[in-house]
Amino acid sequence: MTPQISKLQEGNVKFQGMIETVRDKKNIQFIVLRDFSGKIQVTVDKIAYPEVGEVFSHLLTGATVMVEGELVKSEYVKMGGQEVLAKRVEVTSTAEAYPIGPESSIDQRIDYRWLDLRQEKNLLLFKVQTVFINALREYLLNNEFTEIHSPKLIATASESGSEVFQVKYFDTFAYLAQSPQFYKQMAMAGGLGKIFEVGPVFRAEKSHSRKHATEFTSFDVEVSGIESYEDIMKLEEELLAYALEVVNKKYGEEIKQVFGVDIVVPKLPFPRIKLADLYNELEKRYGYSCPEEEKDDLSTEAEKLCGQFSKDAFDSEFLFVTDFGAKKRAFYHLRKDCVPQGYDLIWKGVEITTGAQREHRYEILKKQAEEIGLAKDVEFYLQFFKYGCLPHGGFGLGVDRVTMNLLDIPNLKETMFIFRGPERLTP
Repeated sequence: MTPQISKLQEGNVKFQGMIETVRDKKNIQFIVLRDFSGKIQVTVDKIAYPEVGEVFSHLLTGATVMVEGELVKSEYVKMGGQEVLAKRVEVTSTAEAYPIGPESSIDQRIDYRWLDLRQEKNLLLFKVQTVFINALREYLLNNEFTEIHSPKLIATASESGSEVFQVKYFDTFAYLAQSPQFYKQMAMAGGLGKIFEVGPVFRAEKSHSRKHATEFTSFDVEVSGIESYEDIMKLEEELLAYALEVVNKKYGEEIKQVFGVDIVVPKLPFPRIKLADLYNELEKRYGYSCPEEEKDDLSTEAEKLCGQFSKDAFDSEFLFVTDFGAKKRAFYHLRKDCVPQGYDLIWKGVEITTGAQREHRYEILKKQAEEIGLAKDVEFYLQFFKYGCLPHGGFGLGVDRVTMNLLDIPNLKETMFIFRGPERLTP
């Protein structure tokens, strides 16, 4: 295996790379080669090595080569202050002219996603996302959490009974899981205590907003032995602050250079506000009046305004919103005085989490499922609570939506390796 470009040392080198640019002058060529680790300038003396110059003069962006030469320091080269003086080149693959460019729309670029991914910012995006997810895992593992992997093919429609994909399953039908929620709670009933999962979830909703997809990656957490949903909020804010600190330490400067974004490591605790109080504040501060029939939930416009309100009122990018109406929360949320014991976490005006304490008592949970006509559909789930279960709660983070917020990217489509939406099943 040839060395990565970023690890090349002075002296004779042999390495592989993809052509980014070729500047062909009369007696000399300047080529920029890249791999996933970085870039380097390759210089060809066409007088001394005419056969090498001939090869490069016929190659387009995207072609790949094996280069042998000498790596030397050069104060005239901006790219790391070094260059490779090429003596031999072998073409490992050729390339046609790119069908997309910087001016192409996001949907055109997704048609050729493998080419779009070659942008420097996309490589950084996925490096950042990897470090962020690893930091979440690291924090949880350091706090004695166990990772599980729940099934994505399920026998009954999960959670709400709607917005699910039905698939043929031998002689019957199955559904793609909307979330691992029921199985996270099965783990609690099974005595696992603290668990997390990173995996795909599916939503059959025909939404075309900038923050929705029909398949996305979710980072889910569930924990037993809590006293209230405040314990869940505390866990999540500490988890996010830890992960953002790790990202900032490793990639903060590079993110600022490429995306123009300052990573803000948040102060703890995050501010909290009840939904009704939030609407009062939004009307008082910004003149926003929510229609009465929508006040049990957070409207799209109110969600956006939360970004400004949280900065103005608390100097924070994050805001926990609590005390939603029971009709707008899942049936398995524990209620006190008819108020669901849960929250949404808003980051920069975008909801990234719904979390809650779950109802763990069988009879009450069954009654709440019956209220919305789901008792029979979730009968298998209700069985988990017949034999005792500790009070517990949890939350789920949309990995792609978090990445969108982290790097201030305008559309979810650009933060996903491959986007899936109502009209998108390829590539």
